Amino acid sequence: MSTPSKELYGLRATLDRLVYFRDPETRDSDAPHAFIYFITIANLSSSTVTLNGRRWVIKGADGHQNVFEGQGIVGKFPTLAPGESFSYNSHHTTTGNCTAEGSFHGIDSGDEPIHVRIPSFEMTIPPEPNDGQTELDLK
Repeated sequence: MSTPSKELYGLRATLDRLVYFRDPETRDSDAPHAFIYFITIANLSSSTVTLNGRRWVIKGADGHQNVFEGQGIVGKFPTLAPGESFSYNSHHTTTGNCTAEGSFHGIDSGDEPIHVRIPSFEMTIPPEPNDGQTELDLK
């Protein structure tokens, strides 16, 4: 039986940037839209932590929900001492507007399970998407 994780005070996940991308060669209106997100996880706690997994919940405008869970964060298992941070970027493709939220999971220096929440953010297709990249406002 696994031990429930606790949210570690001082461990923070922040959405730094969100970019909408549409391949200039794509003309099909049903083709997927890509959102590239940039996240920083900062350890402002007094404990060293090792992050070993993530869980994303993506909710479509139609109410459909997908859950993505896996080991590592973009193939890495970062260990963060107090004051250190880890930044990465990844992407999600969708055929419509959606909302993303989730959590990163790991252990603290006492091998206790911990997590940090990923704040909810919206991936909204621009009303008139241009070809290429569009920087989106963070809400």
